[in-house]
This record gives sequence, C-alpha cells and structure tokens, in this order.
Amino acid sequence: MLQELVKQLRIGLSILLLLTVVTGIFYPLLITGVGQLFFPKQANGSLISLNGKVIGSSLIGQNFTSPQYFWGRPSATPVFPYNAAASSASNLGPTNPAFLAAVKGRVIALKQANPNANGPVPVDLVTASGSGLDPDISLAAAYYQAPRIAKQRHLTVAAVDQFISQHIEARQLGILGEPRLNVLELNLDLDQQFPLKNSNCLLGAHANCSSTNATSISSGQLK
Repeated sequence: MLQELVKQLRIGLSILLLLTVVTGIFYPLLITGVGQLFFPKQANGSLISLNGKVIGSSLIGQNFTSPQYFWGRPSATPVFPYNAAASSASNLGPTNPAFLAAVKGRVIALKQANPNANGPVPVDLVTASGSGLDPDISLAAAYYQAPRIAKQRHLTVAAVDQFISQHIEARQLGILGEPRLNVLELNLDLDQQFPLKNSNCLLGAHANCSSTNATSISSGQLK
C-alpha cells in the first residue's frame, strides 16, 4: 500500500515538474521568440516613435483637445483620460441620468467647437469605450471634424477630406469591425503634411513647428 502510494506520488510530482518546465519555461520562451522574430512591433507594444523618442502606442488613445488636431473618443478612466494604468468604463447604463447628462454636455461642446460641421454628431465622439483607451475613431467622426481642422490649418475642407481618406484602416481580415482611423497616427501625419507655422506641433515634428514650445504627448495629457 505504502509502495503504491509512493509510486503514485512520484508519478504526480514528475508530471508536475515536466509541465512546469514545458509551460512555465519552454512555451513562454518559444512564444516570445516567435513574437520578436515575426511580429516585433506588436510584441513590443506597437510603440510609435518620433525623432528617436517613444511618444505613444497605436493601441492606446491620447487626449487631444487642441482645435488644430483630430479628437478621439471620450475616456472614462480615473485620474485622467486614457490612463493606461487604470483601464475602465463608466459602467453607466444608457438610461442613467448621469450618462445622459454627460452625453448631452459632450454634444453641446462638440457643436460649439465644430460650428461648421454638417450632420449629427457621431456617436463615438460623445460616448466612451469599454476600455477607456480606444485609439481609433470612425470615418464619420473624422469627417465631422474636417471643417475645424481646415479652418485651423488654413486648408480647404476638400483637402482635409482627402487627407482623411488616405488614412482609413480597413476592416480586419476584411470582415471584422468597421473602417476606422488611428487618432495619434492621423495627427502625427497631419503635422508632417500640413505643419502649423510658428506654432506648436507634436514634439516639433516638422521644421516649421516651434520645437521650443512643442507639446509633449508622452504623458497622455495633450492640449
């Protein structure tokens, strides 16, 4: 009886040791190696760099509020918007008075900031995502902001519309999700193609930007 118990215990411990080595050491090393070899950007957080400095990730939104940039979705994360260390939603239902008041206030603010915009305010510009970190906006949200961007950068609305159309990301695998635009990448390229002369740009991305007063976007607190 005792010998049988020892035998079973030895088998159990051997399997535990084997699985610990395989799943705790070899498998993580294999997956890490495959990721670094075939998908290095994604494996390292899809980081975006500018002038040798990491300024964000294409997977995490940032809080743009200046009128010369495209704005992303509202964020309900605590402490400050798009707080990657505290991903969360408001958890308010669609009939909650606080939620309805917040949406109404956002609609009013957007209409005031975009007086020349046509059509209704896109829903993703007035509602936060479940994570509070959504880096993308819909096509409708981008086109809605085109007149404001055009005015701030002394462009035609048609030029901004064309710029938007050049940055549309298609559905994943052609069927998942909706066409979208990454706000951080969109604004970075906006400064590259249509720099603000004698004014602030994202980290002074262009020669015509004022690098001495350039806005840092690494903190997630953009103005």
